[in-house]
Amino acid sequence: MLTVSENAQAVVKGLTEAEELPDTAGVRLAVGPDQSRVEVSVVREPQATDVAVEAGDGNVYLAEDAATLLESQTLDAAQTQEGVGFTLTPQA
Repeated sequence: MLTVSENAQAVVKGLTEAEELPDTAGVRLAVGPDQSRVEVSVVREPQATDVAVEAGDGNVYLAEDAATLLESQTLDAAQTQEGVGFTLTPQA
């Protein structure tokens, strides 16, 4: 199962704690249309087929097609020149 680093947990929580978003809001990872990248989006709630991942006080949802692909990965977040970015690395 995908693991979520403490850095990524904090970023997810920050992205989803806006007053107008419900408690079910989270970050959703899905395989892009060309199957070569993972798309990240903020959603109000998971889709019926999404898999919820333990992410501290935040919510991370995996689209059904991404759940298998990312099962042995770790989601991390770091500050870049363009802002905060997410990375995926193989679990040790």
